[in-house]
Amino acid sequence: MTSTYRLEDFAAPSSASPTRAGAPALPRRLRQMLSLDDFEHAARDFLPRPIFAYVSGGCETNRSLQGNRSAFADYGWQTRILKNTSGRTLTTALLGEDWAAPFGIAPMGISALSAYRGDLVQAQAAAAANIPMILSGTSLIAMEDVVRANPRAWFQAYVPGEPERIELLLARVARAGFGTLVVTADTPVSGNRENNLRAGFSTPLRPSLRLAWEGITHPGWLWGTALRTLVRHGMPHFENSQASRGAPILSSTVTRDFGARDHLNWEHFDLIRRRWKGKLVLKGILHQDDAVQARDHGADGIILSNHGGRQLDGAVSPLQVLPGVVQALGSDYPVMIDSGFRRGNDVLLALALGAKFVFVGRPFNYAGAVAGEAGVRHAIGILASEILRNMALIGVSRPAELGREHLFAKH
Repeated sequence: MTSTYRLEDFAAPSSASPTRAGAPALPRRLRQMLSLDDFEHAARDFLPRPIFAYVSGGCETNRSLQGNRSAFADYGWQTRILKNTSGRTLTTALLGEDWAAPFGIAPMGISALSAYRGDLVQAQAAAAANIPMILSGTSLIAMEDVVRANPRAWFQAYVPGEPERIELLLARVARAGFGTLVVTADTPVSGNRENNLRAGFSTPLRPSLRLAWEGITHPGWLWGTALRTLVRHGMPHFENSQASRGAPILSSTVTRDFGARDHLNWEHFDLIRRRWKGKLVLKGILHQDDAVQARDHGADGIILSNHGGRQLDGAVSPLQVLPGVVQALGSDYPVMIDSGFRRGNDVLLALALGAKFVFVGRPFNYAGAVAGEAGVRHAIGILASEILRNMALIGVSRPAELGREHLFAKH
């Protein structure tokens, strides 16, 4: 059974208090992890180049990838002073449930290729911290195993364009026990991820001398993730893209079946809404008209996202469209957001602009690769401690107290 802990009690190192009496000793590999960016630097050395390129890269010129980060610079904080913030809490309500923080783990495909049992590692760490984790439809661990480890996990589906296949997938997700379904709608085709090709990455991976060399020269990953997985669990497959098992992750001949995603339209979403009895979230929205459509077609919430800059190069940052979407839908509708979030200040900024919740992806993937579940727990704690500290500096005690009055728009 996964042990739980209070995020407010996480003993984050700081310059004022590098170590705290009574705090458990950190594993050596986590002692220098002071921010989420530190996990990325460590993962760059730990992972073979093709795998790191897959996780880290965007598409084409990386303009959207970079734009997701630069969008935060458009705002500054107008802090309030002499506010009693001694009773600060991160607790946040979302879709009828209470969570321990206003952020969760975004869906990331093929996490079990970068970290041993990566999806389970994320699910267990999220359960311990009481934050939501969204399992990717392109994961390599069966959804049934993940939801057993974390019954409150959400499932993100890349639904095919054929109605009969949609219904079969929905039936499997429901049988597995998921209560929240996230439909990702921004992938009618795959983005042009040139960085993957240049680094030698493909799905499935094609055996080659280059790939073998990358494994040999990264022995920590080779023994701790790749060979450990093969010995204990066999060749990983795409387990959750459809109602049945998909292609293996390593093959010289097999190709993946993506379904006719470019056929998807609002009628397919209506079908999903009729068949799915749980909470339904639509992900991949960047236009306020689509946000209104999603609400009107029965979505319980939406996630503004440009897929982490991995789909359309030049797509606007979700943060830039957030205020307009919130205005169109009203302040009570659950507008969530992902893409480019790395610091506590990033999360707080989105909340101040009207988001109800933020999802963070790549850093938790890197944390799992570097240090397994302990790494993901540590990364969650770092982000939570940044948020808690900066709430005091801004002058608020709860995430819901943040608003536009705390921001100064620079443009």
